[in-house]
Amino acid sequence: MTLLDKDGVQLTVDDAVATVTLSNPTKRNAQSPAMWRALIEAGQLLPGTVRVVVLRGEGKSFSAGLDRQAFTPEGFDGEPSFLDMARGSDAELDATIEEYQRAFTWWRRNDIVSIAAVQGHAIGAGFQLALACDLRVCADDVQFAMRETSLGLVPDLTGTHPLIGLVGYARALEICATGRFVHADEAERVGLANLVVPGAELDAAVRDLAAALLAAPRNAVIETKALLRGATGRTYEEQRTAERAAQGRRLRDLAGLAE
Repeated sequence: MTLLDKDGVQLTVDDAVATVTLSNPTKRNAQSPAMWRALIEAGQLLPGTVRVVVLRGEGKSFSAGLDRQAFTPEGFDGEPSFLDMARGSDAELDATIEEYQRAFTWWRRNDIVSIAAVQGHAIGAGFQLALACDLRVCADDVQFAMRETSLGLVPDLTGTHPLIGLVGYARALEICATGRFVHADEAERVGLANLVVPGAELDAAVRDLAAALLAAPRNAVIETKALLRGATGRTYEEQRTAERAAQGRRLRDLAGLAE
């Protein structure tokens, strides 16, 4: 069932699995504000039955990053150009970027597990969109790069927090400041990729992972994801307390005594 197909984004749902496809392969799925709004809408349209969301890109590249048209004086039709944004107030600039970021935030909702299926280039905004997901399954031709710093900018689409969480501060700084490519073998070694497979096997590997995630009871997965997401912001003792509370809810639920 197709629920959305516009601005380079397609959303299809098959029972408990939703697939969000970046569908502009002729531009290597380059991103724009219109695409970001469509990604936000995709998150809003997810039926309550969905447990796993797969994010993929059509063609040879997952996403080559921000569409270069953004760097022209005219920008995108109907959108503020970078120059217009720079001329605005601090509050206006902050609000515009915050709106763009919303396309990258909903993938970590506790009620779903998101999987990025990444092949070819995942550069800048493409890298950050892959980082927005809970898990990443990559083809062996994947090339991650954070190019914003080389353009005089910073990564601002929510990618810095998960990147540090995955590879640590020193490696994250080196990756961002140099803008170099991270290839498949390194991505798997440092934790950017949960799994690397030959390109022809990417879709099958993602299907297998989705099936494994669906094999566990939904509420147990939701509680576990919430525990793990919150762990870095808690002390050891606070995490112990959170574990006890979550387990209490699960036991009451299993015993039919949920409040």
